[in-house]
Amino acid sequence: MDRAIGLVKRFAACFQDRRRPDLIEHDVRTLVMQRVFGIALGYEDLIDRHDPVMAVLAGKLEASRAACAPLAGKSTLNRLELSRATPSRYHKISHDAPAIERLFVDLFLDAHTRAPAQITLDLDATDDPLHGHQEGRFFHAYYDGYCYLPLYIFCGRHLLVAKLRRSNIDAAAGAVAETARIVAGIRQRWPKVRILLRADSGFARDALMDWCEQNRVDFLFGLARNVRLRRRLRMNSRLRASCAKPAPDQPASFWISAGARLIVGAVSGA
Repeated sequence: MDRAIGLVKRFAACFQDRRRPDLIEHDVRTLVMQRVFGIALGYEDLIDRHDPVMAVLAGKLEASRAACAPLAGKSTLNRLELSRATPSRYHKISHDAPAIERLFVDLFLDAHTRAPAQITLDLDATDDPLHGHQEGRFFHAYYDGYCYLPLYIFCGRHLLVAKLRRSNIDAAAGAVAETARIVAGIRQRWPKVRILLRADSGFARDALMDWCEQNRVDFLFGLARNVRLRRRLRMNSRLRASCAKPAPDQPASFWISAGARLIVGAVSGA
């Protein structure tokens, strides 16, 4: 699959290597390949520098120098993982963060031979549990533990955004900026595609809904129960009572239509 979509090659192109070429044994592409495939294979670490499977994937069964192993060790891999936006004396490998972010969207667009009529973008925030004293750790009452709270945006099985965040923030923090970025990227290639944004009540925020309305993006958000919605539910109790009862032990769903004014008022408290 990697050969078909060129994931590692395109990901490696988002880095710049300012090490001395004559002293390099493991180039950036090899380092990226080790890290990406190591995660995909469920490796907890990459300390085996002679792993034959990883060597085959890297296309490097032997090192060019006798004193080196075919694969990079943890210290060399750290130079990649600790890379900065600008190189320094002790960080020769730098990365282009906007290029990495664009790559996710480009891979999604390249997976389609033609533009679909409509796509659905799913936003989600979930916990990334922490088991030590990592920088930026905070206790999250909902998840009952210390964690990060990354933001994800998917379109079907395609990951478009994976943004690591601290957990002492609102679940929707940064959602407007990330949604605006990927929608702009999608519309550059598919200007006529209809876009539906879907999320749970954690993203039902005025700022995000206002942005959607101003940028021709449909949205479908869950709403946390509140006074206005409970009042509307009570108003429809007679309608539910008049409906045919479902068979015993069978689930039943009742749908209620609400005007835009009620929904906006329920969210903003107006």
